[in-house]
Amino acid sequence: MTATAPGHAGPEVRKAPASSASGTRPGSVRRSLFRALPVSPAVVLLLLFLAGPIVYCVVIAFTDLQLTGQAQESFVGFDNFTRAFKDEAFLNAVWLTLVFTVLSSLIGQNTLGLALASLMQRASKPVRTLAGGIVVTAWVLPEVVAGFLLYAFFRREGTLNAILDWLHLPSQNWLFTLPILAVSFANVWRGTAFSMLVYSAALNEIPKEVTEAAEVDGASGWRRMWHITLPMIRRSIGTNLTLNTLQTLSVFGLIWVMTRGGPSGKSQTLPLFMYEQAFQNSLIGYGTAVALLLLLIGSLFSVVYLRLLRTEV
Repeated sequence: MTATAPGHAGPEVRKAPASSASGTRPGSVRRSLFRALPVSPAVVLLLLFLAGPIVYCVVIAFTDLQLTGQAQESFVGFDNFTRAFKDEAFLNAVWLTLVFTVLSSLIGQNTLGLALASLMQRASKPVRTLAGGIVVTAWVLPEVVAGFLLYAFFRREGTLNAILDWLHLPSQNWLFTLPILAVSFANVWRGTAFSMLVYSAALNEIPKEVTEAAEVDGASGWRRMWHITLPMIRRSIGTNLTLNTLQTLSVFGLIWVMTRGGPSGKSQTLPLFMYEQAFQNSLIGYGTAVALLLLLIGSLFSVVYLRLLRTEV
């Protein structure tokens, strides 16, 4: 036993430094700042060239800014957005944008890309190389070049009508009678390669033992696709749908080259409507408000995809 000296309540207890008690140490702060130093230029550039224009566009959307020698713009609140929802041309553009997105992205590129990826897995290497090269060539073409090619294909004296005449089938002016279907087909032709590459990578990650066991159990090809393949590539489906939808919502050059949104607005999607209002009618504030609404539509699509496909396999 050790006796306690008179006047002492017990063993001496050292107090922790104030910085330790608060959970922060000067050394750890300096290390964190030092580690963040290499990425600080990238953060500054992102804030300057990405966040800055977005904030500026949001501000402009609430003004009446025009390209007509206006001395100074004024704040108009939500008038631009109210005007949009009362504008029949805007509502028509929203409807055509949804039709174009569903036909060319959700149904066309997504389904055809998955089908091509599945078929190429069973094909020989020369066939895979040839088919993949043809599909990817359409994807790497500039959008304007692809638009001119599809314009030449669908125009009144174009390739499609020449084939129909040779088969003794009725032809028509596709860019006048069915313009939204023509531009949707053009977007499918150009963008399917991306979906094919995404799904090819996803299908290669599925263990062969799983599919072989299903074949031994007598599962047909459709049952294997529905109950095994699709659940196992669920995350790739979500990624592909999100990226394809956002890309399709912003398609401008392809439609502009083929139809310029006509005839009579029958193929005028939101990007073309936004361009018309901002740069042809000189209504920068109104056009920017339309751009923000287009951004909102893309965000809603992304949220829906994440909600539907967030379940882990």
